[in-house]
Amino acid sequence: MPAAPSLLDRLRGTVGVLYREMIKFGVVGGVAFVVDVGLFNLLRHTALEDKPSTAKVISATVATLVAWIGNRMWTFRRRRNRPVHHEALLFFVTNGVALLIGVGVIAFSHYVLDLRSLTADNIANIVGIGLGTLFRFWAYRTVVFSREPLEDTSPLSDQN
Repeated sequence: MPAAPSLLDRLRGTVGVLYREMIKFGVVGGVAFVVDVGLFNLLRHTALEDKPSTAKVISATVATLVAWIGNRMWTFRRRRNRPVHHEALLFFVTNGVALLIGVGVIAFSHYVLDLRSLTADNIANIVGIGLGTLFRFWAYRTVVFSREPLEDTSPLSDQN
């Protein structure tokens, strides 16, 4: 009969899973970030020149779809414990809250502080994305993909 894993071994395993999830979350987030900022700038520079909040809603919605696919299929694939429609609803509600954070930062900067340049809108966008990302990582792990992970066999796993 094999010995039960020690507390230190369990802690190492937990930290390892958290580390791998953070790396994967960062990669998926990086791709979604490029989509969000790129589309925001394209819209802000063209069709929605005077409507940064609207540009943000559109760019964040597209980026959220990219993030849903990446996080569901890769980052948190071992944490699935709900029907896909329930998980998707929680994911999109979480991203809706993060979107409100981002739009709030842009609206505050643009309309309250009267910082209306493209550079100011981009700085506000980055700050909003950062704050929203902290919220999303916490919410994805604790609400959306809350199941304890199974053994990780992904390319970023220590076991490969």
